[in-house]
Amino acid sequence: MGRTGEATERLEKIMRNLRAEGGCPWDREQDIRTLRPYLVEETYEVLEEMDRVAEGGPWRPLCEELGDLLFQIVFHAQLAHELGEFDLADVASAISDKIVSRHPHVFGETQVTGAEQVLHNWARLKAEERRRKHGREGSVLDGVPSAAPALLRAERLTEKASRIGFDWPDLSGVREKLTEELEELDRAIASGERSQMEHELGDVLFSLANLARFLRTPAEDALREANARFTRRFHAVEAGLRARGVAFGTASLAEMDALWQQAKQQEPLLPPPAIQAAVVRVELPGEAARAEPFWATLAPRLGWQIAPRGDRWEVVTPGLTFGYAGGPDATATLVLEAPRGTELADAVRAAGGTVLSEQPVVFADPVGTHIRLGS
Repeated sequence: MGRTGEATERLEKIMRNLRAEGGCPWDREQDIRTLRPYLVEETYEVLEEMDRVAEGGPWRPLCEELGDLLFQIVFHAQLAHELGEFDLADVASAISDKIVSRHPHVFGETQVTGAEQVLHNWARLKAEERRRKHGREGSVLDGVPSAAPALLRAERLTEKASRIGFDWPDLSGVREKLTEELEELDRAIASGERSQMEHELGDVLFSLANLARFLRTPAEDALREANARFTRRFHAVEAGLRARGVAFGTASLAEMDALWQQAKQQEPLLPPPAIQAAVVRVELPGEAARAEPFWATLAPRLGWQIAPRGDRWEVVTPGLTFGYAGGPDATATLVLEAPRGTELADAVRAAGGTVLSEQPVVFADPVGTHIRLGS
């Protein structure tokens, strides 16, 4: 038995002891209903740690939160085992069988040409499974939990429908639909009818979730990041009011907005790098003196650094350091993985660069180097 099997067996044994006579009174009192809020809580704590890792944080806390979530799964499996329904081995076997059957292109002879065909095959295989179990295919929308957060559910519903071809052919159609829904919301607001406003607002939110799917930026993740930005900036506003001796509730909107804008300007547009040290160094053609004012302005806005190197300087980004070797200017292109957005493009313009594209952001520095942020 390998290390994973031994660790899993140990966890199962601990769970059995907690539930056994003479075990933990609290654990013995739990049932499938009382455990529900803990399962939800542990899931959200895992999501929080995933966000921290994505922003460059350590992985170990995520390991601990995944363990807490795993414990909930073991707990539910133990409850089922006590009732003679199933155990943890059945849970693992069932998901293993399901994954193998739905990946015939990996574990069988089926040939696929790409991810889109994999998703179409997945929908067909799930329909066949439902037919075997229930005597009917059911709906391709089955499996999207009604208890899921509404924004997440909207995105998953459109994704499921797309697997059988019910989808917009391209991003422009999705964006036009959002504009249409916003116009309908404006008319509903003008009417003042509450039910109509709620209806049209729901359509706008649904369209935004579908747009997020096309942009490959999960709506739930984007909104969580927006919540985090709001929280950071509002905390900065509160700190600024305290520093000025202004009591909460007495500051003017103009005072608070000025502090908000200050916090926004001081915030890097890109998240902290997961890789803290440069692993590749590149020398680019071009006069360093011409490029320096541009990068001195832009680099801090990106969360990058300007670092001295002998009698020169260089830009330090996640996994890459680049400087200028002098000589005539020449066009070179660096492609860096990073989020995209119009704020970033605006920051490039403010620093004196030339924006060549906003989706993804591609810009030129003063000596002709092209930087492409995002795939």
